[in-house]
Amino acid sequence: MERVNQTSSVSEFILLGLSSQPEDQKPLFILFLTMYLVTITGNLLIILAIHSDPQLQTPMYFFLSFLSFTDICFTTTIVPRMLVSFLSEKTISYAECLTQMYFIYVLGNTDSFLLVVMAFDRYVAICDPFHYVTTMNHHRCVLLVAFSCSFPHLHSLLHTLLLNRLTFCDNNVIHHFLCDINPLLKLSCSSTFLNEIVIMSEGSVVLVTPFVCITFSYIRILITVLKIPSAAGKRKAFSTCGSHLTVVTLFYGSIFYVYLQPLSNYTVRDRVATIVYTLLTSMLNPFIYSLRNKDLKQGLRKLMGRRKS
Repeated sequence: MERVNQTSSVSEFILLGLSSQPEDQKPLFILFLTMYLVTITGNLLIILAIHSDPQLQTPMYFFLSFLSFTDICFTTTIVPRMLVSFLSEKTISYAECLTQMYFIYVLGNTDSFLLVVMAFDRYVAICDPFHYVTTMNHHRCVLLVAFSCSFPHLHSLLHTLLLNRLTFCDNNVIHHFLCDINPLLKLSCSSTFLNEIVIMSEGSVVLVTPFVCITFSYIRILITVLKIPSAAGKRKAFSTCGSHLTVVTLFYGSIFYVYLQPLSNYTVRDRVATIVYTLLTSMLNPFIYSLRNKDLKQGLRKLMGRRKS
């Protein structure tokens, strides 16, 4: 960040947001403030319910509590700055912009790796139930979470440092509601060839590998479940995976749409897709996991009952 003045004649950017029309700003402010409050409240309730109920002290809920915590941090990196830009200040400093981008990639990829870990947990539980307790012991669970939270820092640091070497000239208007790498690259007046090569190679590997691991896990789960003779057993197995598959579809579907395309194809539709994987998925996670999970619903009832008493 100390090289800002040397590498760039632009000291700040302007985030245009979702709309430049003045009459749209207050409705958008109310909408995203509501989404943010629902996200924080829902994920906080999930965390409190898991940590207060002894029946939920299992690897699956251990990972879910970290996913909820990451979602709280993820949305907090984005939404408060959005809300400010809706009502007043649309400018963001160069250093603040790169900092926001760094943490968006850290937390977004942490979400991605946690989804892989949760898929692996379901794979072991369904495909190898007799070794589940030893395979998913507490020490291994902690290591999986530690890796999921630490590796994304290397990925994010690489792209942030590569972006910091570019020169930005007169145009400082970002056609987005956050500092993302694609709209920033389009503003650069120096060569972005290296950045684009790294995005399409290393970036694609970091995005696609978790999805491939999840897909492989669920193919094995599907094969195992189809061998279960009873219909009740099949329903129980699928019910434990349905919530996770819904979140995976929303999250990776929108991410692939945004990032696995050439820079020249980046349009306003990518902003809508960005809302899905940054805000909408984080907001819906508590509902998706709790509505289809009897143990978690019971834990939430216990939590609310204690609060009332």
